Amino acid sequence: MKGAVKPHCPRRRRCRCSVAAPCTTTALSLLSLLLQAVQQPAQAAAAVSALSPEEWRAFKLVHKEALTKGVANPTVLYRFALTDKNQEVGLPVASCLLVRAPIGSEKPDGSRAFVLRPYTPISHPDERGHFDLAIKVYPDGKMSQHIDHLKVGDTLDVKGPLMKMKLEDIAKRKHVGLLAGGSGLTPMLQVAEEALRHKLPVKLSMIFANVSEADIIAKDRLDALAKAHPKQFSIHYIVDKASSSSWKGSTGYITKDLLKQHMPAPGDHSLVLVCGPPPMMKAISGDKLPDKSQGPLTGMLKDMGYTESQVFKF
Repeated sequence: MKGAVKPHCPRRRRCRCSVAAPCTTTALSLLSLLLQAVQQPAQAAAAVSALSPEEWRAFKLVHKEALTKGVANPTVLYRFALTDKNQEVGLPVASCLLVRAPIGSEKPDGSRAFVLRPYTPISHPDERGHFDLAIKVYPDGKMSQHIDHLKVGDTLDVKGPLMKMKLEDIAKRKHVGLLAGGSGLTPMLQVAEEALRHKLPVKLSMIFANVSEADIIAKDRLDALAKAHPKQFSIHYIVDKASSSSWKGSTGYITKDLLKQHMPAPGDHSLVLVCGPPPMMKAISGDKLPDKSQGPLTGMLKDMGYTESQVFKF
């Protein structure tokens, strides 16, 4: 066509483009690549852990739900949103996070006094956008009362993770026993699900003790694990007193006979993890020391021949 202007390729003078479309397409492709290069670091940054072991970070409560009803000390699920929906909480197994709340009078220097508590989220470690805490609410529990009185939109200060035990250490044993009482289930559930997800060559046997059937949390998840991995994971429930004749678990308290029946025998191939309320810890393994170190092994496990290297207290 007379007077037509040849398309100009912005790349090089030697470009042999005969029409404008290829140059436009090339330019758009380059732009797309540039946008991907910019977006990928942002997406990767969003996927980075939302927690920090060095500083306290505030997370907003977005949902709360009673997991147990009609019991003296209910267990409540609290969901906290992360700052980005693509973020993970970044909690390796087995570890916990630390929460704090400004409870009590001011210190002599005028600064605010805080109460600190460790909690293990009940949500999966790789879930994005939020994390869930399952907390048993006690009438005299300073932290549980504080969190239970939070309203949706309020925030909670969190720091972590605090590493308790590496999953690799669990993989070194052939048989691992999990002794959980009440909300002490949370680290045990974390260990069991991750060990099975990573197909670790280890057998897992759990005893889960509660006051009543109504106090049992995450039963559907535990039963699903046992059904999906019948040769690798077993769960045995025990309650103080059964409320119905259809109850298929044990009743009463954990005894040496029950431990012999469901826990691995003492030995270097075995490991028993324990987490529960103070009376349970005292009877089975002895509680941890005030500085949160393991302390001496006492109780039933000591009497049965387990050594301190074969027992870990959460």
